[in-house]
Amino acid sequence: MKLLTMLLLLLVFTIPIFTTQAFAKSQQLPTDKGTLLVNLAIESVDTKQTKLKIDFVNPQTSAIQEHIDYKVTVTNGDESIFGPIPLTHTSLGSVTIPVELKDGENKISIDVEGILFKPIPPETVTFTVAKEQTSPYPDKPNSGCLIATAAYGTELAPQVQMLREIRDNVLFSTGSGTAFMTGFNEFYYSFSPAIADLERQNPVFREVVKYTITPMLSTLYILHLVDINSESEMLGYGIGIIMLNVGMYFVVPTVVITKFFRHKSE
Repeated sequence: MKLLTMLLLLLVFTIPIFTTQAFAKSQQLPTDKGTLLVNLAIESVDTKQTKLKIDFVNPQTSAIQEHIDYKVTVTNGDESIFGPIPLTHTSLGSVTIPVELKDGENKISIDVEGILFKPIPPETVTFTVAKEQTSPYPDKPNSGCLIATAAYGTELAPQVQMLREIRDNVLFSTGSGTAFMTGFNEFYYSFSPAIADLERQNPVFREVVKYTITPMLSTLYILHLVDINSESEMLGYGIGIIMLNVGMYFVVPTVVITKFFRHKSE
């Protein structure tokens, strides 16, 4: 129940992200002489690595400007944490660079020295990106799978261990999953303790919950078997599992009930 809700909410929060190629934070600034606009988009891959997507834009046409010669430097205070890279050419006008930003204020400087194979006087644009120190595992005093634990009677139950491993090793392996969990825990733990208490007090209700979540656990086991190495893979598997659960819990019962009443009316 917890993981299905998590995946549903994760889908809601990640669809807008992936419609812009998973780059959520974006800034656009002109170079110091105004020849180009430079768009910088930030994607947090995990707690360490960040991807910088740089688009060079022609301000006259608002289209990507092809064939750019550029350099990139990233600094944090007086420390250089990336580059400067040698003068590099992009034929597409767009590049993606993985870096490890430091906590605090990071300065990303992009120098343009050529357009359409013609050298130009160097032009520079500098972006400021702040990174807050975060833990990959949001702290929560009661951060167990409460509903499943009460249903199966112990945190050591294989089903509960599987849910915890999916949460910690799959959802927390993606940037969107980590960010999502921080907000989701506030929602989940607002009602799950009451449901777990009711399960412990009412054996019949506990069995109902157990049988209800069993099909969902079967579909979630897919996440336990596959290797998810990117945000797009997480979204793909998430959509597939959500569709399976929607089919089992809503579509099939609706079809059966509809056919039953049609048959009864005839």
